[in-house]
Amino acid sequence: MSGEGPSTPDLASDRAEALRLVDVSRETLARLDRFAALLLAWNDKTNLIAPSTVPRLWTRHIADSLQLLDIAFEVMPDDPLTWIDLGSGGGFPGVPIACALVGRPGAQVLLVESNAKKAAFLREAARVTRANIAVFDQRIDEFVRRFTGRPDVVTARAVAPLKVLLDQSFRLLKTGAIGLFPKGQDVEAELTEAAKYWNINHNLVPSRTDPTGRIVVVRSARRRKP
Repeated sequence: MSGEGPSTPDLASDRAEALRLVDVSRETLARLDRFAALLLAWNDKTNLIAPSTVPRLWTRHIADSLQLLDIAFEVMPDDPLTWIDLGSGGGFPGVPIACALVGRPGAQVLLVESNAKKAAFLREAARVTRANIAVFDQRIDEFVRRFTGRPDVVTARAVAPLKVLLDQSFRLLKTGAIGLFPKGQDVEAELTEAAKYWNINHNLVPSRTDPTGRIVVVRSARRRKP
């Protein structure tokens, strides 16, 4: 990841660290800078990210999101161009991914967020980044029930335990999509609980941004019989 752009002084070192962790084009970096500035402007009035994580916005949130791209491109036989991000909140991981996918024909990221204020922020993020983003101001279960497309990737970050995520996303995963679910140090406990209800074909990928974090890569899931 290379190039220089606007950055608030207190975030400059964190931005530089993020640039060492993930690689994007100069054009993508410019979009990410605009997104970061927008998020900081909105965060005081709309709780998008925890205040304690603001000094690490670039590593904790932006680079953490972008690392999912490399995983998807390694796992998918064809380019993963249609992404669905469940419970998008402040836009992670969906908005950074959408910024990086600009220029790839057919690429689109669908953001699902039921909170009206956060959905309004996501629409503004789509406008300022000019990324191909569609925002759905709906509950996850409502969106999944109505969606008729075939996504390539389903993501959810800091939304719910893995068992709940599988309950919510199964109708999307069974069409052939993979699930990319970043998790923290309790990932093994979440997998153990989820395995009581689901047969999960998965693997764990170490996080580049959190030494205790793992990304659960779900290739398929099948509900266990009672």
